[in-house]
Amino acid sequence: MPPTLRDTAADAAGTTGVPRDRYTSVGSHRLELDRLWARTWQMACRLEQIPQTGDSLLYGVGRLSLIIVRTGADEVRAYRNSCLHRGTQLRTGPGPIGELRCPFHGFTWALDGSFLGMPCPWDFPQVDPDRFALPEARVGTWGGFVFVNPDPFAGSLEDHLETLPAHFASAPLDDRVLTAHVVRRLPCNWKVALEAFIESFHTVAVHPQLLRTSGDVQTQYDTWPGVHHVSRMITPVGVASAHLVDGVDEQEILDAMFLTRDDPDVVPEGGTARAVLADRTRRDLVERTGGDFDDLTDCEALDAIEYFLFPNFVPWAGYTTPLVYRFRPDGDDHRSSLMDVMLLDPAPAGRPRPPAAPTRFLDDGASWADAPELGYLGRILDQDTATLERVQRGLEAADGPDVTLASYQESRIRHFQATLAATLARP
Repeated sequence: MPPTLRDTAADAAGTTGVPRDRYTSVGSHRLELDRLWARTWQMACRLEQIPQTGDSLLYGVGRLSLIIVRTGADEVRAYRNSCLHRGTQLRTGPGPIGELRCPFHGFTWALDGSFLGMPCPWDFPQVDPDRFALPEARVGTWGGFVFVNPDPFAGSLEDHLETLPAHFASAPLDDRVLTAHVVRRLPCNWKVALEAFIESFHTVAVHPQLLRTSGDVQTQYDTWPGVHHVSRMITPVGVASAHLVDGVDEQEILDAMFLTRDDPDVVPEGGTARAVLADRTRRDLVERTGGDFDDLTDCEALDAIEYFLFPNFVPWAGYTTPLVYRFRPDGDDHRSSLMDVMLLDPAPAGRPRPPAAPTRFLDDGASWADAPELGYLGRILDQDTATLERVQRGLEAADGPDVTLASYQESRIRHFQATLAATLARP
């Protein structure tokens, strides 16, 4: 990485450490619930997960629970999951609905949130049916995703997205289909989990099998002046890591990529494994989707192009690993978090879009590899998350105020923490 880019990323992200109590303190957790999750745009679901009018699901983070409902062909709403009578949860799971009816006393609302009625209305003279609508969160959409914000006075989703739409203009995520959605509980603070996935510095220790095919040290980290919510890293694929000082020839790289295939290619004389892999990816995409991928660059075809949108949304822009991550607190427990993994494959050209894959919630003790829809990625994700409980326990056992971060390779963590600190400092 040229020094000028290193300096730009480090300058944008700052150079101070991160206080440990951001990961270990109940007080920090409560502050985040009040000043972050209650006031920030966050991804709730894919539009294709609620395709028909009346389809609904729940989105929760911390103590917040929202009912996401498609109320029309082009309309989605998000209601507080709480009856206005005595607070009972209106929904406990996803599914199609025609109305929202409280199971405790029968208070009922229409899909548009308007009040339909209750038993014994004569006993509630204080209730004005025209004003007894369900409280809503704000809703916006981008890239085929539904975003929600509980704060009615927050800025627009467009402002929050900053430069992200421009970066995906040539490969919009609207044109993808959800082929897997797996959720797992992790024994650590949500920021411990998130930060494990926004740097490639860990590859040499956590994923040694990838060193022959992935340029972890060669990863480009991008933060931009004046851009507070978006960062990016690009890890080249089809090249060997700089950690392998003895070198790896091009055919070895290609063979390592095709360990699971019975028809490996051969690198031509003077060619590179990267070029062969990119051509193979383009052919595979055409066969799978019927689309035109002739103009797809080698970088778009192969590399791990990972974006981050504050506070917890991680969409990838490439095609070899079409991933999306989401991280959030698990209820009111600052030592537990939920991680969502989605796969977004290109939509088939000229054919009906397939339905969204069902959401799989892994049982405690299960591994990512127990979700067959994740394929080989399940084993890699298991490596990623294997140390997170040790990180949490180590943070709580440490003696000293700050976490030490690399200037460049962990610059996205610096950038995220700077934005988080500024968000929590708002009155």
